Amino acid sequence: MPRYVALLRGINVGRAKRVAMADLRELLGELGYTAVRTHLNSGNVVFTGDDAAPVEHRERIEAAITDRLGLDVRCVVLTSDDLCAIVDGHPFADVATDGSRMMAHVLAEAPDPALLAEYDPIALDPDNSRLGERVIYQWCPDGVLAAPPVGGFAQKHLGVPVTGRNWNTMTKLAQLI
Repeated sequence: MPRYVALLRGINVGRAKRVAMADLRELLGELGYTAVRTHLNSGNVVFTGDDAAPVEHRERIEAAITDRLGLDVRCVVLTSDDLCAIVDGHPFADVATDGSRMMAHVLAEAPDPALLAEYDPIALDPDNSRLGERVIYQWCPDGVLAAPPVGGFAQKHLGVPVTGRNWNTMTKLAQLI
Protein backbone atom coordinates (compact mmCIF):
# COMPACT_ATOMS: atom_id res chain seq x y z
CA MET A 1 0.00 0.00 0.00
CA PRO A 2 1.25 3.51 -0.79
CA ARG A 3 2.70 5.97 1.70
CA TYR A 4 1.55 9.57 1.97
CA VAL A 5 2.27 12.69 3.98
CA ALA A 6 -0.43 15.09 5.16
CA LEU A 7 0.61 18.66 5.99
CA LEU A 8 -2.06 20.33 8.11
CA ARG A 9 -2.26 24.08 7.76
CA GLY A 10 -2.36 26.45 10.71
CA ILE A 11 -2.67 24.08 13.65
CA ASN A 12 -0.94 24.58 16.99
CA VAL A 13 0.13 28.11 16.09
CA GLY A 14 -0.52 30.16 19.19
CA ARG A 15 -3.73 29.16 20.96
CA ALA A 16 -5.87 28.63 17.89
CA LYS A 17 -6.68 25.25 16.40
CA ARG A 18 -4.97 23.14 19.06
CA VAL A 19 -4.66 19.48 18.05
CA ALA A 20 -2.71 16.93 20.06
CA MET A 21 -0.61 14.75 17.78
CA ALA A 22 -1.83 11.64 19.66
CA ASP A 23 -5.41 12.63 18.79
CA LEU A 24 -4.42 13.19 15.17
CA ARG A 25 -2.74 9.78 14.96
CA GLU A 26 -5.82 8.16 16.51
CA LEU A 27 -8.14 9.97 14.10
CA LEU A 28 -6.20 8.77 11.07
CA GLY A 29 -6.14 5.25 12.50
CA GLU A 30 -9.93 5.37 12.85
CA LEU A 31 -10.12 6.36 9.18
CA GLY A 32 -8.33 3.12 8.31
CA TYR A 33 -4.86 4.52 7.74
CA THR A 34 -1.95 2.48 9.08
CA ALA A 35 1.66 3.08 10.13
CA VAL A 36 0.60 6.60 11.15
CA ARG A 37 3.44 8.73 12.46
CA THR A 38 3.56 12.43 13.27
CA HIS A 39 6.58 14.72 13.19
CA LEU A 40 6.79 17.74 15.47
CA ASN A 41 3.66 19.36 16.86
CA SER A 42 2.63 21.21 13.72
CA GLY A 43 0.53 18.72 11.79
CA ASN A 44 2.96 16.66 9.77
CA VAL A 45 1.64 13.10 9.38
CA VAL A 46 3.14 10.20 7.46
CA PHE A 47 0.77 7.29 6.84
CA THR A 48 -0.08 4.30 4.67
CA GLY A 49 -3.41 4.29 2.85
CA ASP A 50 -5.39 3.01 -0.07
CA ASP A 51 -4.10 3.77 -3.54
CA ALA A 52 -6.12 6.92 -4.21
CA ALA A 53 -5.51 10.43 -5.43
CA PRO A 54 -4.05 12.73 -2.78
CA VAL A 55 -7.10 14.99 -3.07
CA GLU A 56 -9.32 12.08 -1.95
CA HIS A 57 -7.22 11.56 1.17
CA ARG A 58 -7.16 15.31 1.78
CA GLU A 59 -10.95 15.61 1.64
CA ARG A 60 -11.38 12.59 3.90
CA ILE A 61 -8.92 13.89 6.52
CA GLU A 62 -10.31 17.44 6.46
CA ALA A 63 -13.89 16.16 6.89
CA ALA A 64 -12.88 13.93 9.81
CA ILE A 65 -11.09 16.79 11.56
CA THR A 66 -14.19 18.96 11.16
CA ASP A 67 -16.61 16.20 12.26
CA ARG A 68 -14.61 14.80 15.17
CA LEU A 69 -12.50 17.70 16.40
CA GLY A 70 -14.77 20.58 15.40
CA LEU A 71 -11.99 22.41 13.58
CA ASP A 72 -11.85 23.79 10.06
CA VAL A 73 -8.36 22.74 8.99
CA ARG A 74 -7.06 22.60 5.45
CA CYS A 75 -4.37 20.11 4.56
CA VAL A 76 -2.17 19.15 1.68
CA VAL A 77 -1.54 15.48 0.94
CA LEU A 78 1.47 14.28 -1.04
CA THR A 79 2.41 10.83 -2.23
CA SER A 80 5.85 9.57 -1.31
CA ASP A 81 6.90 10.24 -4.92
CA ASP A 82 5.58 13.82 -4.72
CA LEU A 83 7.51 14.46 -1.52
CA CYS A 84 10.72 12.96 -2.86
CA ALA A 85 10.40 15.00 -6.07
CA ILE A 86 10.08 18.20 -4.01
CA VAL A 87 13.14 17.33 -1.93
CA ASP A 88 15.17 16.21 -4.94
CA GLY A 89 14.19 19.35 -6.90
CA HIS A 90 15.69 21.78 -4.36
CA PRO A 91 16.91 24.67 -6.57
CA PHE A 92 18.88 26.48 -3.86
CA ALA A 93 20.94 23.59 -2.51
CA ASP A 94 24.17 25.42 -3.32
CA VAL A 95 23.26 28.55 -1.30
CA ALA A 96 20.65 27.50 1.27
CA THR A 97 22.94 26.78 4.19
CA ASP A 98 20.30 26.89 6.94
CA GLY A 99 17.30 24.54 6.62
CA SER A 100 15.22 26.70 8.96
CA ARG A 101 15.46 29.55 6.43
CA MET A 102 14.64 27.48 3.36
CA MET A 103 10.90 27.14 2.76
CA ALA A 104 8.78 24.81 0.67
CA HIS A 105 5.33 26.32 0.11
CA VAL A 106 3.39 23.21 -0.91
CA LEU A 107 0.27 23.58 -3.06
CA ALA A 108 -2.64 21.17 -2.60
CA GLU A 109 -2.96 20.89 -6.37
CA ALA A 110 -1.52 22.41 -9.50
CA PRO A 111 -2.80 25.96 -10.00
CA ASP A 112 -4.70 27.11 -13.06
CA PRO A 113 -2.06 28.19 -15.61
CA ALA A 114 -4.01 31.36 -16.45
CA LEU A 115 -4.08 32.41 -12.78
CA LEU A 116 -0.40 31.57 -12.44
CA ALA A 117 0.41 33.77 -15.44
CA GLU A 118 -1.64 36.63 -13.99
CA TYR A 119 -0.47 36.26 -10.39
CA ASP A 120 3.09 34.99 -10.47
CA PRO A 121 4.18 34.47 -6.85
CA ILE A 122 7.84 34.31 -7.91
CA ALA A 123 7.65 38.00 -8.87
CA LEU A 124 7.46 38.86 -5.14
CA ASP A 125 10.93 37.43 -4.52
CA PRO A 126 12.52 36.64 -7.90
CA ASP A 127 16.07 36.19 -6.64
CA ASN A 128 15.12 33.72 -3.91
CA SER A 129 12.03 31.89 -5.18
CA ARG A 130 11.47 29.18 -7.77
CA LEU A 131 8.37 27.34 -8.91
CA GLY A 132 8.38 23.55 -8.91
CA GLU A 133 5.70 20.92 -9.37
CA ARG A 134 3.08 21.82 -6.69
CA VAL A 135 5.71 23.72 -4.69
CA ILE A 136 7.21 27.16 -4.43
CA TYR A 137 10.75 27.06 -3.10
CA GLN A 138 11.87 30.13 -1.18
CA TRP A 139 15.31 30.79 0.28
CA CYS A 140 14.99 33.33 3.11
CA PRO A 141 18.57 34.41 3.86
CA ASP A 142 17.45 37.08 6.34
CA GLY A 143 14.90 34.80 8.02
CA VAL A 144 11.39 33.67 7.19
CA LEU A 145 9.69 36.66 8.83
CA ALA A 146 11.75 39.12 6.77
CA ALA A 147 10.99 37.36 3.47
CA PRO A 148 8.17 38.39 1.10
CA PRO A 149 4.96 36.37 1.77
CA VAL A 150 5.16 34.17 -1.32
CA GLY A 151 3.03 31.36 0.13
CA GLY A 152 0.25 33.65 1.33
CA PHE A 153 0.19 35.47 -2.00
CA ALA A 154 -0.10 32.14 -3.84
CA GLN A 155 -2.96 30.95 -1.67
CA LYS A 156 -4.85 34.22 -2.02
CA HIS A 157 -4.50 34.56 -5.79
CA LEU A 158 -4.14 31.02 -7.14
CA GLY A 159 -7.19 29.56 -5.43
CA VAL A 160 -5.48 26.47 -4.00
CA PRO A 161 -4.58 25.66 -0.41
CA VAL A 162 -0.91 26.29 0.37
CA THR A 163 1.05 25.33 3.46
CA GLY A 164 4.68 26.07 4.19
CA ARG A 165 7.30 23.90 5.82
CA ASN A 166 10.96 24.63 6.39
CA TRP A 167 13.55 22.47 4.72
CA ASN A 168 14.51 20.65 7.92
CA THR A 169 10.93 19.40 8.21
CA MET A 170 10.67 18.45 4.53
CA THR A 171 13.85 16.38 4.59
CA LYS A 172 12.84 14.67 7.83
CA LEU A 173 9.44 13.75 6.36
CA ALA A 174 11.21 12.33 3.30
CA GLN A 175 13.25 10.13 5.63
CA LEU A 176 10.14 9.01 7.53
CA ILE A 177 8.08 8.20 4.46
